[in-house]
Amino acid sequence: MGTYTRVSVTTNLQEAQDKVQQLYREGFSREHIYVLTHSAEGTDFVANYTGAEQISLEEEGMLTAIANLFRSRGDELRAKMKALGVPDMEASRLEGELDRGKILVLAKPSHEFTAYDEADFQRTIL
Repeated sequence: MGTYTRVSVTTNLQEAQDKVQQLYREGFSREHIYVLTHSAEGTDFVANYTGAEQISLEEEGMLTAIANLFRSRGDELRAKMKALGVPDMEASRLEGELDRGKILVLAKPSHEFTAYDEADFQRTIL
């Protein structure tokens, strides 16, 4: 499973569901598997369909959650990804994928979460 957050870019609801199930089989706990789309409504729908979580106040922290109320949607999405340890450059690239209608599936280990440094980032694309 590793000690780093894993990120997958999926193109549709079924791929997202398959990735969530794969991560669960690999040992990630359901409460540590997240989905993210460009819209809040889309994220809610995908989370309900796949059984994954949404990135919430618990992961973001109070200050980031409050700041997100005043941010653009793009800035908010990048802040949510960074809260799970995704590096700035990669969060910007992934936000572009969300702009194109993709669905992100993110999974962080249940134990000793470690933030990335740029060299350690592991990108998984279906």
